[in-house]
Amino acid sequence: MSRALPVRMRGAALLLVLWLIALLTALVGAFALTASVEGLQGRVLHRGVIAGEVARAGLEYALVRAADPDPRRQWLPDGRPYHWTFGDARVDVSLVDENGKIDLNQADLPLLASLFQNVGGLENTQARTLAAAVLDWRDPDSLTQPEGGAEDGEYAAAERPYGAKDAPFESVAELEQVLGMTPALYAKLAPDLTVYSGRTRPDPAFASAGVLQAMGIDAESAIARRRAWDPSSGGPAPVLEGGEPLVGSGSGTYSIDSRARLRDGREAMLRVVVRAGGNGLPGSAYTPLRWEEGASPR
Repeated sequence: MSRALPVRMRGAALLLVLWLIALLTALVGAFALTASVEGLQGRVLHRGVIAGEVARAGLEYALVRAADPDPRRQWLPDGRPYHWTFGDARVDVSLVDENGKIDLNQADLPLLASLFQNVGGLENTQARTLAAAVLDWRDPDSLTQPEGGAEDGEYAAAERPYGAKDAPFESVAELEQVLGMTPALYAKLAPDLTVYSGRTRPDPAFASAGVLQAMGIDAESAIARRRAWDPSSGGPAPVLEGGEPLVGSGSGTYSIDSRARLRDGREAMLRVVVRAGGNGLPGSAYTPLRWEEGASPR
């Protein structure tokens, strides 16, 4: 003969069932939230990959257009902006020939000092002292430049754990280690510097306004004449007073910025220095010399 459970036991059983229901509800909610987050992460990563590949397509398209023999279609590597549509994405591209920049391993003191003064905003004495420090960094001796400069003793006095390299710059970023250089100053100067041209004097056909000013050229007039020239007109390309051309087809080594923007607002940026031509790998169209990439968190 069955006997009814006491009221207290029936209440405990009901409470246990309610707790189990609440626990199962929480578990289901947690699984649903995890799935939703993972799905969102997957979509973000997927769109990021697409934006990155579109930016890379912009790089490769820029190289094709820079090498186009038709002057009406050719993209000039002098820093002017170009726009391209790839599917539903917009790609903004600019390319600069490395020959239009100041080579840290070849430029003399007056040219470096002029850049530091015109672009960096330094006073003449500061600019020449810093330029001398650049020369001391790259030259093989331990003799301080007459303008000031910095060898091992100066680095030790500044409590730097290293001295002058006494060897050529391997990258523009190495300039940040030179005594007297600051992050803010480096950010202003870096776009106009290179270690790839091997030229003592930049090519004005590709030089920026800051580099042209450092060379003693009227930058505003030179760039206006460069941009005003229409290659389809058949007229002669603009030149400087000394006969140097203000327009050129490029050396094949370029700084390229490619920014892709998808329809949903997702963006990816590619900032590289490449040398056109294969690097020994099958199907390669260029050799990367510097590579930076990133995407917006959308």
